[in-house]
Amino acid sequence: MSEPSLTERPVTRERAVLAQLDFGQQDLPERLEEARLLTESAGGIVCAEIGGKRQSPDPRLFVGKGKAEEIAVALRAGEAGVVIFNHELSPVQQRNLEHLLECRVIDRTSLILDIFAQRAQSAEGKLQVELAQLEHLSTRLVRGWTHLERQRGGIGLRGPGETQLETDRRLLGKRVKLLKERISKLGRQRETQRRARLKGEALNVSLVGYTNAGKSTLFNLLTHAGVYAANQLFATLDTTSRKLWLPDAGAVILSDTVGFIRDLPHSLVAAFQATLEATADADLLLHLVDSASPTRDEQIREVDKVLAEIGAEHVPQILVWNKVDLTGASPAVEQDGYGRIQRVKLSARTGEGLSLLREVLGECAREKQNQSAAVANAAALSRSGANAPEG
Repeated sequence: MSEPSLTERPVTRERAVLAQLDFGQQDLPERLEEARLLTESAGGIVCAEIGGKRQSPDPRLFVGKGKAEEIAVALRAGEAGVVIFNHELSPVQQRNLEHLLECRVIDRTSLILDIFAQRAQSAEGKLQVELAQLEHLSTRLVRGWTHLERQRGGIGLRGPGETQLETDRRLLGKRVKLLKERISKLGRQRETQRRARLKGEALNVSLVGYTNAGKSTLFNLLTHAGVYAANQLFATLDTTSRKLWLPDAGAVILSDTVGFIRDLPHSLVAAFQATLEATADADLLLHLVDSASPTRDEQIREVDKVLAEIGAEHVPQILVWNKVDLTGASPAVEQDGYGRIQRVKLSARTGEGLSLLREVLGECAREKQNQSAAVANAAALSRSGANAPEG
């Protein structure tokens, strides 16, 4: 029998033990499900889940000694090679756990960074992810040397070990500086392009929402762009913009953006600040919501929190209630007491309600055109008044 080709061989998925402690959160099942999806999105298989209740994290191990031993048993039983905590660990906690469990231990931030590293496609996206990873790593550099010092007593390692650590930090600092310079240069280029777009009368619309809400599916349905869309977390990282032509309204510029998630690492928000500027400069945000999710209200709050962090809280929003095909709801447009559009219900998967969204976008586009015309007329009148001869 012939040897299977590399493309035919199945990808080996890493086995992981997932740890999620209960500190009194009301949405614990949803947090655990999200952690499972994150692990699967990173290419892992959850072979065991370890839970438990605590008032507060243990400063040394995050979990108690007994719970750490329970994790060690699950590691051996499941033949797993990594423990994933759906929490943020301090460098000390991570180092102590790795020493005790004799395996890799990563926290929620590291897990999200790993997924971003896998999914980044554009040159800028890759630079942004690397910057976030290095800044996260900079707080954890010491762990590679302190565990050697403990094992060998530090003899012969004190000088070289310290020197190596200083070298690592210096090289990392240089790389971080270089990445920031490159990202800044790309940001200036994009700023020039964005200014040119904003000068026109076209309505600028950004799709925002919790990860896996269906933004890329809706974007493809509206623009036929062919952007990668999948039923997984963070399928899209790079912002993509396309023109959408609407009858009686003309062109609308629609942008698909990275999805948000609860406890999104601040380093990632900072690294993607330049990319997310398009959201803050938009005329309108279509805030896509997974209407079938039991935690949709909290997801809306988390998205609004990140929008405030990037300076986009002032941009008008229309909620797009997606996945009505899963809830049995009918496509509809809902307005408030003043006649302003508040919500559009549709299904990006089946296309139900898409015509309603097109009508809403057309109405918003015509409103911007009227405003632009009014501003232009006022400016023309002002100029003619200034040039008129004195009586």
